[in-house]
Amino acid sequence: MVLALLGGSGLYAQIKEGTIVYERRINMHRTIQNEQMRAMIPEFRTSKHMLLFSDSVSVYKLVPEDEAPDPFAGGGGGVRMIMRGAADGGDLYKNFSQAKSVQTSELAGKNYLIVDSIRQQPWKLYPETKQVLGHTCRKAVRKMPAPVAAMRTISMVNGVQRDSGSAPAVPAAREVEVIAWYADNIITPAGPEGYGQLPGAILQLDFDNGQNVITAVEIREKVDQKELKEPRKGKIVTQAAYRQLMQDLMNTQMQSMPGGGMRMRFGN
Repeated sequence: MVLALLGGSGLYAQIKEGTIVYERRINMHRTIQNEQMRAMIPEFRTSKHMLLFSDSVSVYKLVPEDEAPDPFAGGGGGVRMIMRGAADGGDLYKNFSQAKSVQTSELAGKNYLIVDSIRQQPWKLYPETKQVLGHTCRKAVRKMPAPVAAMRTISMVNGVQRDSGSAPAVPAAREVEVIAWYADNIITPAGPEGYGQLPGAILQLDFDNGQNVITAVEIREKVDQKELKEPRKGKIVTQAAYRQLMQDLMNTQMQSMPGGGMRMRFGN
């Protein structure tokens, strides 16, 4: 009878605060069609992240490691613009009781706090289960548009500046499937990156059939409460205002380039 009552959560007691360490594994070759470009970079990019949580607050951050050499370094002229977010250096703070999120980000040497609301995510729950680190996890699925990137270059040819204009039109964004496995005995609606709003912590996330897989590799039933404080360092902006700042900076750098084209790095 006791085992039956514990059923959905296995033999683990409820966890209301703690730290989850994840490994993120991105298939870089899936998004690169050019064979020469593929040969320049590893097929997979891995990184570690941690989720610190209580029942009402969470912070998702990168686990610092030595950065691998930039495969594009030393490849000629040009300008690289680097924007750091939760996926590669910034922190993502969420206060679920206030439905508030704060993303820390660095852009051109300045710190920003991108404030937004936490919105309900359209997950569909399924009865399937799997084990992750000994925790019984349940399946949830949602559909969302795949991110679409565009690039524009400016170069100097015989002393004349040439602007490629916007990148060629791309087809309408395709839908991709996101599969989450959540442990309902870990009492928090948090998860890796911006995902969550489920009846328990997400321990594994599969975006677009293996394109980006995030898996819990360690769970600690303790957290430093000081690490759960809302970030305060930086200029407060909205998502729309921050996107405009990125666009303005990109335009400024493109206009000031002496030649050689432009390379952009958008965090992931």
